Amino acid sequence: MVDKINISVSKDQSKIRLDRYLLCQGVGPTRSRIQKLIESGSVLVNGTARPPGYFVKPGDRIAVAQEPQARERPGPAAQDIPLEVVYEDGDLMVINKPAGMVVHPAPGNYRGTLVNALLGRRGELSPGTGLDRPGILHRLDKDTSGLLIVARNEQAHARLAAQLMARRIQRTYLALAWGAAPDQGTVNAPVGRSAFDRKKMDVTALRGREAVTRYRTVERFGRTATLLEVRLETGRTHQIRVHLEHIGHPVVGDPSYDRGRRDILARLPRKQREVAEGAAGLMRRQALHAAGLKFHHPGSGQPMAFSAPLPDDMEKILGYLRGI
Repeated sequence: MVDKINISVSKDQSKIRLDRYLLCQGVGPTRSRIQKLIESGSVLVNGTARPPGYFVKPGDRIAVAQEPQARERPGPAAQDIPLEVVYEDGDLMVINKPAGMVVHPAPGNYRGTLVNALLGRRGELSPGTGLDRPGILHRLDKDTSGLLIVARNEQAHARLAAQLMARRIQRTYLALAWGAAPDQGTVNAPVGRSAFDRKKMDVTALRGREAVTRYRTVERFGRTATLLEVRLETGRTHQIRVHLEHIGHPVVGDPSYDRGRRDILARLPRKQREVAEGAAGLMRRQALHAAGLKFHHPGSGQPMAFSAPLPDDMEKILGYLRGI
């Protein structure tokens, strides 16, 4: 018997392409994979095959046959892993994820993920996000710390996903960037898979999707670095890291998106350059933290706001820069 993922389109979700809707629901890792799934006849809307460009309507019932790899492999294992739960009720959880934790299982990371930890708590999770992604509404990179939302049931997941797609969930980050960034600005540049490295993203008009990032300066450290408050209007993979590199101010400690770092440091006076090199040695990951979340509760509709303080490694590097 073929297992299926069953999804009901809520009244808040309409005029969204089927392939994009399923991507936001976590059915597949990429839009192209989902399109292939649709074209193979593995996706039925109200019992009928529809093209990827079909616009979903409230009340549509979507059945997705799970991919063979997902059916052959058992689901994620429950593990007793401590989590910092900022908020929890019957509809959702807000988690402060530590740096170094992968959000959901993937090749090379089937244990020790946030999903493994959530399953270890034995609470209800939304089933509508795929075998390896129960409850997962959005993600953070492995080495990005901070807040994310977990859905506890299918209805809550659908309503939160609708807010996410309508850009009504406000996500605020703190990023320490190299150089003297402008006081504020907006980066509106499409982000897509790099043509040179499939593990990386890049600003590209040919392969990219709309990506908008807004930022403002919180604190300056001479010409060495700038602490930025960053807000996402879209949620592309590695978006903040790619956009800050694109404007010439890559995130401190970022191992993948650091073009321009050497030029910035080379232009500094010798003493400031030594300070910068000392600061770089304090960060073993990108200095990026998801510090704030604002959204409406999927059940009551009440506004909710959460914040998470900077983790110790970012506080340490800021203290070092302030003390010079």
